[in-house]
Amino acid sequence: MLNDIDSFILHLATERGLSDNYQLSTRLSLEGFVTWLQRRELIKAMGAEALQEALAKGEALPEVRTETREVKRDDLSEYLAHCKRRGLSAASIKLVVVALKIFFRWMQARLRIPADPAELLPLPRVERYLPETLNELQIERLLDGVPEAAPHALRNRAILELLYASGLRVSELVNARLELLDLDQGIIRVTGKGNKTRLVPVGKKARKALQTYLDGERPEQVRKKTGSEIFLSARGTKLTTTRIWQIVKEIAKTAGMEINVYPHLLRHSFATHLLGNGADLRIIQELLGHADIATTQIYTHVDQQRLKSIHYQFHPRAKARE
Repeated sequence: MLNDIDSFILHLATERGLSDNYQLSTRLSLEGFVTWLQRRELIKAMGAEALQEALAKGEALPEVRTETREVKRDDLSEYLAHCKRRGLSAASIKLVVVALKIFFRWMQARLRIPADPAELLPLPRVERYLPETLNELQIERLLDGVPEAAPHALRNRAILELLYASGLRVSELVNARLELLDLDQGIIRVTGKGNKTRLVPVGKKARKALQTYLDGERPEQVRKKTGSEIFLSARGTKLTTTRIWQIVKEIAKTAGMEINVYPHLLRHSFATHLLGNGADLRIIQELLGHADIATTQIYTHVDQQRLKSIHYQFHPRAKARE
């Protein structure tokens, strides 16, 4: 089965073009199932106590071969029950189920197994939480929270402006390159999940902040081995996603914001403010790079929540029943 998993992951990488993170997550889910299968067979052969004793002494264990074609639906159900007993959340178990489903479907499509044991596996119901957002006044407060005299002030202001103006993921921001940015047209080309590229508009204020940074600070950060990434560290290297998180949190603290502010919060705010100001949901989907409109639709619930809050606060009869 491990050989089959290797072939499947290669398919995800070469034919489907899915991201490294997706490949790794899928591999871990599938190999976790194989490990459980092997342990179950060892317990049957040796007994649980003997296995624990052998593991404690570091003794070599008998080789257990797992065959994909021998996996039954009961095996999968038993494994998922094991995952639940271990305390895995519904969201984590759903990832495992999806990995098993696409793997066995692929195996059956290539006639490597006679039937798909995962076909009828139910997906766990995952409770959906509304994303947090900042309102427009909070965004202004955050953007104005970059001290002008602070080190890398121009860069940090440009980072915040671009995150909010274009709704970029942190990974997209750190990998943004000069040749993909057209300030005259106000467009940036980014590569998102699944190595899919899209064009995203850059607003006037973000363009101004970027131009100021590119003309001022960035030339001073360039070193011999500096690449064409837009945002650079003091050593001339590409910023990491961890560093972007630190920058955003430092600025939020300086701005005196008591709520938890993180980079993806600006992406959520970008989408919610577009929707609240009348943007079409399909356009927002395109701007965010969502493959499925259902992912984008969660922002309609956020907007409805905001409308209810405003109605409750300002309508003269909203509190009449209290």
